[in-house]
Amino acid sequence: MSSTIEVIATVLFFLAIIHTFSVPVFAKLAHKGGPHAGIWHLMSEVEAVFGVWATVLIFFMAVSAGVESAVSYMDTRNFTEPLFVFTIMIVAASRPIIELVKSLVRLLAKVVPVQTEVATFFITLSLVPLSGSLITEPAAMTLAALMLKEAFFQRTGNLRFKYLVIGVLFVNISIGGVLTSYAAPPVLMVAQTFGWDTAYMATHFGWRAVIAVILNALIITFICRKDLISHAVGTGKGINDSDGIEEDREPVPAIFMIIHALFLAAVVVFAHHASIFIGILMLFIGFCGAYSRYQDPLMIKEGLMVGFFLAGLIILGGLQKWWLQDLLAGLSPMALFWGSLSLTAVTDNAALTYLGSLVDGTSEAWRYMLVAGAVTGGGLTVIANAPNPAGFAILRTTFPAEAISPKNLILAAILPTLLAAGLFLLPV
Repeated sequence: MSSTIEVIATVLFFLAIIHTFSVPVFAKLAHKGGPHAGIWHLMSEVEAVFGVWATVLIFFMAVSAGVESAVSYMDTRNFTEPLFVFTIMIVAASRPIIELVKSLVRLLAKVVPVQTEVATFFITLSLVPLSGSLITEPAAMTLAALMLKEAFFQRTGNLRFKYLVIGVLFVNISIGGVLTSYAAPPVLMVAQTFGWDTAYMATHFGWRAVIAVILNALIITFICRKDLISHAVGTGKGINDSDGIEEDREPVPAIFMIIHALFLAAVVVFAHHASIFIGILMLFIGFCGAYSRYQDPLMIKEGLMVGFFLAGLIILGGLQKWWLQDLLAGLSPMALFWGSLSLTAVTDNAALTYLGSLVDGTSEAWRYMLVAGAVTGGGLTVIANAPNPAGFAILRTTFPAEAISPKNLILAAILPTLLAAGLFLLPV
């Protein structure tokens, strides 16, 4: 039996989802100007959507049940994940890390027997997402999105190209982190409960994910090969050029790349301990300030907005158990796969798998289908997977009115999602 506050939370949750799909409308209103342009701009910031509606929920709880009740509810929420994504975005997006990854991609691109632009594009959409199994999905998303933005998205107005790429990127990031038991949020939420270690993930999920990621990257590379070659993308510059900007700056010494990589590794190692990785972040910011000549501005604002988005999702999602858990418990394994894939599009896949882990008496096949469906559907919308808001925040400035259409994102992600689904449904 649901309480009044749970019903209100569910109504606000679905209003937030509708708001997410309405972001382009608010963006157009903001660009028209006028006395209310500022509020329209706020409403067009997809990273703010769930945070805004979560604030409405907390205000309602405070008015209806008292401030103490609202504070008590907030105290029961675990905000480690939003804090981690905020931290990893800042560290992974630092100039020394980006230069290090770009250098590695260049080396690999020279080995691949195709043109450099094409090879770089393929590696960015395949090996970088798969690296998420080691450095975590939010870090892989940050790196891949920044590289795509600089090398491709800023150099073309071809929206078809951009939506096709972002659809594959979101899907590949979501499935690319399942080779280990700690890197993908929906896996992390259930790994201990289900008794799944990295060996289990690699043998049951990992090989399927590797094949799906590589096939998705190959297909999109083949489809967009003419755009890639004619560009880098339409400017006549090579894919590794930076419009002359890098040439005018002092290069990043190798020692700084190593130090930043150690900071990144430390954050990943202590990903579940906010008190530690936040302390590491403070040290990192101080180090960057001491050697600012080797740095770009840190992505603090973007990281905060993404953290706000995820925190709002946690606040609103925490009161959806009353309908979502019973729905999952009543499904057969095959129905559960497609059900969790679909539900992931309108809920966070980590929240979905967590609620599924609370269902008693489930079989191993049921558990596999729950997680497989959740990670497969993680590229369909910006709210489907925790790293998606990070990629959204980085890439949306290259779209008209700085808005990525949720409808176009779903359309672009459908085919790579179905390909991944086919792999995860193969018999063991």
